Amino acid sequence: MVALGTPFQILTYSLLFLPALLLTTYFLSAFPNTPEPIPILPGLGSLSPSSSVRTLYPEDFFKGGNYFNAPNGKTRYFLLGPETGKKIVLINGLSIPSIIWQNVSASLVTRGYRVLLYDLYGRGYSDIPQTKYDRNLYVTQLALLMQHVNWDRAILAGVSMGGSIASAFTASFPDLVEDRVIIIASTGLILTSDLSRTTKIMSLPLVQALTSSFIARKFLQHLTDSSNQTAPADSMQEIVRLQSAHLPGFNAAISSSLRAGPIRGEFSSFSSDVWSGRKLLIIHGTNDHTVPYKYAAMIQSALPKGCQSEIVTIEGGPHDLTIR
Repeated sequence: MVALGTPFQILTYSLLFLPALLLTTYFLSAFPNTPEPIPILPGLGSLSPSSSVRTLYPEDFFKGGNYFNAPNGKTRYFLLGPETGKKIVLINGLSIPSIIWQNVSASLVTRGYRVLLYDLYGRGYSDIPQTKYDRNLYVTQLALLMQHVNWDRAILAGVSMGGSIASAFTASFPDLVEDRVIIIASTGLILTSDLSRTTKIMSLPLVQALTSSFIARKFLQHLTDSSNQTAPADSMQEIVRLQSAHLPGFNAAISSSLRAGPIRGEFSSFSSDVWSGRKLLIIHGTNDHTVPYKYAAMIQSALPKGCQSEIVTIEGGPHDLTIR
């Protein structure tokens, strides 16, 4: 029979083995909680086909439309032009879906390009995930979409916030981007001092919650319905107003994009070494009050020396809601 030893020895052995036993028990029993799925609201497809916004921007506005489903929700996209053409992705901006590219896409198709358009999350017919609308959300959306359509590489062109998404995507996935990128009135380096008071207010979490409420949307619906009876608005402006009034989650997506999106803080994207050997065309208007013209030069100065960049100045061209 084996002696257990003195009480002191027993206590010593217990202190040696007890921590290991407790740790083993913890790791075998303490499984993490199942993460809650991200709530996802539907896009314009959830509204009546006879609604004003779907009349202005119908689901089949572009031919070759389809949906791609991903963890953050469905993306509405369109493939235009010959399948053998040079591939280019057009990225819309803060508030207007891919309809903004209607004239540009038609011109590119005429020139033989294969064009990919899509609605950013929170706009148009794409879903509206209830999450933070930061650079990672937008970059991941495009990366998964390109994989879905089986595109290895493409030229990127973005307008407004779409320009900074294009730069962030290039910095994140350089192998998926051709040797040239085009940005139009691009955000990305905007200083807080240049943001309007309205923009700052709209980006507040409290305002985001209030403008997304049922009562607020009903009030906005009343305003849009009343304005339609007086004077017709520009179709692009009207699409923005109608999305704001009738599309649940739109206002929250805009507010989150203003607060956390690639509007600001993208210096590292533009200064990344991945731009070396690439060409960046910067198109900007001298009278742009939303994204002042000075940002064209600021973006160019942020680029590494190996990047071939050119600024195309549009005299008087404001940060308009249409691209002609």
